Amino acid sequence: MTTLDAVIVREVGLRDGLQSIARTVPTPHKIQWLQAAYAAGLREIEVGSFVPARLLPQLADTAAVVEAARALPDLVTSVLVPNLKGAQAALDARADLMLLPISASHAHSLANLRKTPDEVVAEIGRIRALRDASGSPCLLEVGFSTAFGCTLQGRVDENEVLRLVQAVLDAGADRVGLADTVGYADPLHVARLFERCFAVAGDALACGHFHDTRGLGLANVYAAWQAGVRRFDACIGGIGGCPHAPGASGNVATEDVAYLFASMGVPTGLAFDALMALRGCMGQWLEGEPLHGSIWRAGLPKTMGEPA
Repeated sequence: MTTLDAVIVREVGLRDGLQSIARTVPTPHKIQWLQAAYAAGLREIEVGSFVPARLLPQLADTAAVVEAARALPDLVTSVLVPNLKGAQAALDARADLMLLPISASHAHSLANLRKTPDEVVAEIGRIRALRDASGSPCLLEVGFSTAFGCTLQGRVDENEVLRLVQAVLDAGADRVGLADTVGYADPLHVARLFERCFAVAGDALACGHFHDTRGLGLANVYAAWQAGVRRFDACIGGIGGCPHAPGASGNVATEDVAYLFASMGVPTGLAFDALMALRGCMGQWLEGEPLHGSIWRAGLPKTMGEPA
């Protein structure tokens, strides 16, 4: 039997999940969340965002969560960074990876960052220069929001996505990823766009980020995996969304992604019991907020782990 390449799942609930929920989770609970995710086998976790506290007060303690994350061996600690000031904060906190957002949709870019996509490309170049001048090993990963369509703009031209991917790589990005921010993608679209982007970016194309808004989240993860993607974002409990993408709540659930790959014999290093226990804690910390996903309802099948 051929050994399948391992898949990396980056847990993004502490940032992408919480940014869409008005309440502020106390820092000690976030640190428990972080430690439980780590105990479940997650070795990449997006722990927050360096944005002004007046805009996202629920993420104002990101520096403290980064500090707690740095105490966990072999954990890649990601933070979202929207601009040069945020990048400096990430460098000061010694995060391992900055996720720099750019919208393939012009309308979403203006709503989310108040900049055109090309203005964001220029800012990415400045962030690269800042990172290099600091001597930091922090990776710069650019996440392409609305790569598959936009609730504000509608269709997003694939050629524009490819142009921007090349532009951010030229500006100094280490990695790029494609995101279906509003749940518009279908598996054929996902396969086609990732294949076209691999031709431009090669191994620098390193992440798929999918929402389950219209029920195609896992199908799109599978299509991206078939196209060669081996790293995916997900949120335990399927929480999350974008404030500037109406109707786009619900990332693919980490536990469902883990089950998808486990059912095919693809290793992820994730432990279902620990993921389910963390989901239970989240239900208490986020009481009243809807959690999503499928595997928590039915549980694992008795055939899991049996030889084919």
